[in-house]
Amino acid sequence: MIEKIVTDLKNIFVFKETTQVGDIVLIVAEQIMYALVTGIVRDYAKKEEWWQVGLQLLTLPPQKVVWTLRTPQFTGQDIFTMGGEQRFIKAIDFGGGGELLQKNGSGQISPEKKKRPILKVIK
Repeated sequence: MIEKIVTDLKNIFVFKETTQVGDIVLIVAEQIMYALVTGIVRDYAKKEEWWQVGLQLLTLPPQKVVWTLRTPQFTGQDIFTMGGEQRFIKAIDFGGGGELLQKNGSGQISPEKKKRPILKVIK
């Protein structure tokens, strides 16, 4: 069921391939919510590569959480389970890299690079 929701959201949002501190992520769980990534710190207590991902859930009231996740889990490559509940997390690209969101011919939203105006020096 969550797979269908994630597929639909990928047609609505432009997602980043990576996740960094300061990113806004979309979390799909029992409900859909946003969170601010406040920290990503390696968890050396684990044998494999796991990370302590600090999140400020943008809910009412706001909540701070720290989830221990693998890279594919907090970068949207995997749908994973926590406490028996499926979850999906992926950073949203709000177009800060000079991109505008445009619908293409198939009705899907895709990034389009902004065209910079041509400036002329007038003396």
